[in-house]
Amino acid sequence: MSVSIHPSAIVDDGAQIGDGSRVWHFVHVCGGAKIGKNVSMGQGVFVGNKVTIGDNCKIQNNVSVYDNVHLGEGVFCGPSMVFTNVYNPRSLIERKSEYRNTLVKKGATLGANCTIVCGVTIGEFAFVGAGAVVNKDVPAYALAVGVPAKQIGWMSEFGEQLDLPVTGDAETTCQHTGARYVLESGKVTKQ
Repeated sequence: MSVSIHPSAIVDDGAQIGDGSRVWHFVHVCGGAKIGKNVSMGQGVFVGNKVTIGDNCKIQNNVSVYDNVHLGEGVFCGPSMVFTNVYNPRSLIERKSEYRNTLVKKGATLGANCTIVCGVTIGEFAFVGAGAVVNKDVPAYALAVGVPAKQIGWMSEFGEQLDLPVTGDAETTCQHTGARYVLESGKVTKQ
């Protein structure tokens, strides 16, 4: 296998990009970036130096993955969604030493035009709706929407809303895969 890089893309020396990855039109990957296998980076994507991107991620058009953002395996970043890395930026004050880490865990989906405020963790297979503004951690399998984002439900690994209350104890089965999900003490686990 090899990496497919469009002629208009810029990949700085030192960048690590795994086999089968695709770098589309007008992408810029900085030299310190570590990108896994089979990653797709759409038109206009920017990837900073202090960034890790796991295998099988899809980063849609016009997404900037700034320093201190770390994406686990299979993360989906919708078109024009936004990451930040400084909590209280000012143009006249240097704050590069204050970058906050943002962690997006395996299988999470970040909808189109959502904003992820730096310093949060998005749990495994969580789903952030289009246009949401996330300013606090999102639990694994949670569905979060709105401004600011609030949890309104739970999602399966298949990407469908589960028939579970937001709180309490319950269990359900994914209609598409037959997998069983258990809600207990405010957390969902796949059994």
